[in-house]
Amino acid sequence: LILLGGDYVLRDRKYIAPCFDALTGLRAPLGVYGVLGNHDHWHGLAETTAGMATAHVEELTNRGVWLRRGSDRLRLAGVDDRWEGLQGPSHTDAAVRAAVGDATAADACVLLSHNPDVAETLRDPRVGLVLSGHTHGGQVVIPEVGAPWTPSRYGMKYARGLVEAPVTTAYVSTGVGVSGPPVRAFCRPEVALLTLTPRA
Repeated sequence: LILLGGDYVLRDRKYIAPCFDALTGLRAPLGVYGVLGNHDHWHGLAETTAGMATAHVEELTNRGVWLRRGSDRLRLAGVDDRWEGLQGPSHTDAAVRAAVGDATAADACVLLSHNPDVAETLRDPRVGLVLSGHTHGGQVVIPEVGAPWTPSRYGMKYARGLVEAPVTTAYVSTGVGVSGPPVRAFCRPEVALLTLTPRA
């Protein structure tokens, strides 16, 4: 399963089509899925959604799908960007409910959200894992101090890695790109490989 967390280009819509040309080759047995990020809203929403369709990346904007293997099933859900697509907590809650759909507490459910701040306010106990990006790990990190700034209301909490949120767990990727100055320092880009295992 390949999941893409949004922000496919920075600053200029002319790069949207080439980006999805490069992503067209992605294949996984259970599919390729993605959500939108704030930059996708800013720099060409229509072009981005069209590019996702052309590249066979199934867009999960406030919706979910059931992935099945034999008698087992996994709910894969996605929500729109917290800054641009979801204005306020009530919209986020409604989007999560729509995406999680008819999943029960007994089902495995993964929520894809570009912005990890969704995990902090999430109250739906059916979501076992939130996968996000957006913060770039801080992008520029001062050793033994941390990043001077991250685009999160919760400071460094959701900068990177595995994070315990109030009612779920989140994994925040540092991603492969940059935002603002085209530089990274002490914050390597990453493509995360996660293996999900059932609870004992």
